[in-house]
Amino acid sequence: MHIVINNQIGFTTSDPRDYRSSLYCTDIFKMVEAPIFHVSGDDPEAVAYVTQMAVDFRQEFKRDVVVDIVCFRKLGHNEQDEPMVTQPLMYKKIAGHPGTRKLYADRLAAAGVVAADEPEQMIKDYRAALDEGRHLVDPVITNYKSKFAVDWSSHAGVRYTEKCDTAVAIKELRRLAERLTDIPADFVLHSRVKKIIDDRRAMGTGKLPVDWGMAENLAYGSLLAAGFSVRISGEDVGRGTFFHRHAALHDQNRDSWNEGTLWPLQRIGDQQGSFYCYDSVLSEEAVLAFEYGYATATPDELVVWEAQFGDFANGAQVVIDQFLSSGEAKWGRGCGLVLLLPHGYEGQGPEHSSARLERYMQLSADFNWEVCMPSTAGQIFHLLRRQMLRKQRKPLIVMTPKSLLRLKDATSPLEELARGPFHTVIGEIDEVDAKKVTRVIACAGKVYFDLLAERRELALDNVAIIRIEQLYPMDDRRFAEELQKYPNARHIVWCQEEPLNQGAWYAKHHTLTKVLKKGQMLDVAARPASASPAVGYAAKHVIQQQEVVNAALGVK
Repeated sequence: MHIVINNQIGFTTSDPRDYRSSLYCTDIFKMVEAPIFHVSGDDPEAVAYVTQMAVDFRQEFKRDVVVDIVCFRKLGHNEQDEPMVTQPLMYKKIAGHPGTRKLYADRLAAAGVVAADEPEQMIKDYRAALDEGRHLVDPVITNYKSKFAVDWSSHAGVRYTEKCDTAVAIKELRRLAERLTDIPADFVLHSRVKKIIDDRRAMGTGKLPVDWGMAENLAYGSLLAAGFSVRISGEDVGRGTFFHRHAALHDQNRDSWNEGTLWPLQRIGDQQGSFYCYDSVLSEEAVLAFEYGYATATPDELVVWEAQFGDFANGAQVVIDQFLSSGEAKWGRGCGLVLLLPHGYEGQGPEHSSARLERYMQLSADFNWEVCMPSTAGQIFHLLRRQMLRKQRKPLIVMTPKSLLRLKDATSPLEELARGPFHTVIGEIDEVDAKKVTRVIACAGKVYFDLLAERRELALDNVAIIRIEQLYPMDDRRFAEELQKYPNARHIVWCQEEPLNQGAWYAKHHTLTKVLKKGQMLDVAARPASASPAVGYAAKHVIQQQEVVNAALGVK
């Protein structure tokens, strides 16, 4: 049921035809063939009558219905504006309008329902109650609580923490893997999908390392098994834009709308939480706004929105700026929504490379959310579990990869999922002589694997690499501990794929500087500053990427 308080808010334009192409603002509902009731806001009894009729229609037919209450706005846009400048005829009439309350009071007095002086006395009594802080309506049941009320009591006022036991026993992981790969004999998978499911079956037995898609499904499955519900929405999230998730499986011989879709995560166990997965329309602002509201109302449900490419979140930036990043600071409104934003420079051009990490870093303050860039399957597993197992509820921004979804070096052994936890900082993984290290590279995301491969190729023994997996809030202590392992390191380099004026550099350089020792110098390796997130030619991308890697490693 949709109720429009139609204040004709476009008064500052010269004519209603300038801000709408239809006669009524509610004409858009004709697309879904919903009945639309138009009623004058000056007639309270008519509004009540029409509203009851709309409720009856909704209850009887279970279909959308619209009530358009035609009103007017007495004052200007900010209550100091002068709308008569652009709408003189309308506001001459409004200036002489006594107001809806006065009209209705006079109508009741004329009908003998109230005495002539009673309305004014009611107003005085009402204002007196407000001044004295008294209840304006006497509650009938003093301890009544709506069954739809959201209980945030167990999450409110929880101190920010990163620590959480996210490990899952090997036995349970194997059970979950069996459930995720148990496909009915008469369900015909696409050959490529069948290969993925067969590989996941092997991952569950430890014969293959766990890749990103399997780790993600195991994280969801483990939460569902623990009684949490999981909800995912976004373009193509069932399959996964990059053919990695396969939370929805499609029979090749049956219609998807007619029992042709299988959801393995709905078959985890009898007592599991609910699993919802929606391939939503290409309207990021509308979908993300809905998921934000949904997440604020369901603190014990993992709510995830995934952009098809991280860049697509551009279309929902108003929701991110005004609600997700600042809702807690402005209104004390908690939210545990997760954003999965595919990010990484693969040579796919300006609109498919950057999730605009710099925006999220600039909006980071007051522990308002977490911005993470996990680099392995084990890390995304523990990160998603951490989001629900901690009592705190903060939005989680995840720069997810593309090429790493199938990179062997980004896989994890099943035992890593059983150990945990999510590591905010990951130190050097190769055997290096700490005393020989003169150069330490700090980085995040896919560029780490480019740096690692090149260092191994060139057999550089003077370079160590540290991964920052949580960019905000950054774990300064853990980073400092890793840095202290190299007493002879003089050059500390922040390396990023993004242009110099983008990415995390400007937000992180002061944090990195704080942990430097005397005699150490901080430098940056990045693409040249650019108005565009990335170049448009694959060949130029390759050249730039190599230049970034070489600059970070200190080679020419």
